[in-house]
Amino acid sequence: MRKFIYLLLVTFSIQSFSQELNCEVVVNAQFTGNENVQVFKTLERQLKEFINNTTWTNKTFKPQERINCSMVITINDYNSDSFQASIQVQSARPVYGSSYSTPVYNYNDKDFDFQYLEFQNMVYNPNQFESNLISVLSFHVYMILGMDADTFSPKGGSEYYAQAQVISNYSQQGNYKGWKLEDGQQSRFILIDNILSDTYKEFRDVLYSYHRNGLDEMSNDTKKGKLAIANSIGLLKDMNNRRPNSYLMRVFFDAKAEEIEDIFSGGPTVNISDLVSTLSRLAPTHASKWRNINF
Repeated sequence: MRKFIYLLLVTFSIQSFSQELNCEVVVNAQFTGNENVQVFKTLERQLKEFINNTTWTNKTFKPQERINCSMVITINDYNSDSFQASIQVQSARPVYGSSYSTPVYNYNDKDFDFQYLEFQNMVYNPNQFESNLISVLSFHVYMILGMDADTFSPKGGSEYYAQAQVISNYSQQGNYKGWKLEDGQQSRFILIDNILSDTYKEFRDVLYSYHRNGLDEMSNDTKKGKLAIANSIGLLKDMNNRRPNSYLMRVFFDAKAEEIEDIFSGGPTVNISDLVSTLSRLAPTHASKWRNINF
């Protein structure tokens, strides 16, 4: 997965028409047995234009500041204009003083059914439900913007999360899965509800400290940066004590587990025996990675 993310990111091109995002969109219809049907190619092209051409904020992003991200939509089945799908959303941001891009958002959204007519008009309305297709994509755009902003300044993504919640609220009228509390503990509803809850406040604190005090420091002092990353992860212990095995913990480590393994498996040695113990408690499903960490 790490190699895939890297290869995907380095193939992105900065396009003159893009706004806040450089988003690569892939529509994979292999499971339908009809992946060469023109509607899938049209959908892919329209979604890429929609995401990259829409102005999502009132801020000006320079070309080098635009966020590299990807959305891979897997079509499992379709009938006329009804599609059953899932979407894998990933984003990354550059690390200061290096050519490395660090994964920030890595979300597998399995509840992505939608209706689509070839060449239909795609317009985002910030205050009104248009379609589940537009709502899901727009929701994840604002999650990308929010989490990216949180890595650069404390609570920097608040306005973007607020809009993601607005989208979540008005999209409930569409009766599609993922927007309501009863849709399970790994839904878009739960994701944005938890992000904005004080119960999980450490999650956003860690996004900032891990990236700004940790990764961005490593070009100046690698050992200091590694220690800051270890300390940042330690902040998650309070959140885990309050809500063990939370969904946000999984979201964090889905993005960061491989990177953490790499950071602490080479370079300057730091005493991180406590970190390994903490990681094993916070994310036991990644135990094989934590065993590779040297200290």
